[in-house]
Amino acid sequence: MDPRKQVLTLAEEFRAFALKGSVVDLAVGVIIGGAFTQIVNSLVGNVLMPVLNAVLPTGYKSYTAWAITINETTIPLGVFIGDVLNFLFVALALFFLIRKFLSWVLSLRRAEAAKEETPPLTREQELLTEIRDLLKTAAGGPTPPAG
Repeated sequence: MDPRKQVLTLAEEFRAFALKGSVVDLAVGVIIGGAFTQIVNSLVGNVLMPVLNAVLPTGYKSYTAWAITINETTIPLGVFIGDVLNFLFVALALFFLIRKFLSWVLSLRRAEAAKEETPPLTREQELLTEIRDLLKTAAGGPTPPAG
């Protein structure tokens, strides 16, 4: 095969791969995830942890200063606690955003789609339904629902 055709084929394959819908969706998801992480980090670092510091006794300056020293090695426990809380808040926010909010939005869409899928009865169908209900009643069957 001609090397120029091979390069063009490779370029075409790459373009098809890079512009595939799932790859673009993944890239958008990663970007939004990064922005979401910044928001949650700000919530934890600038709102929740300062509230925790305000509640603690005044002898503690900041949770980031919490540390244990063992054999001249400092272990920053406060930073670790902040990271654990950050993870928990990210998980909680994702739970509410994805599991609750998006499932609610999708259920609304499904309900609208179900309404659109069921066309209204024609006049002929309405009359046939009434006749069926009258025949059931006359035969001693259960009374059909109104409507």
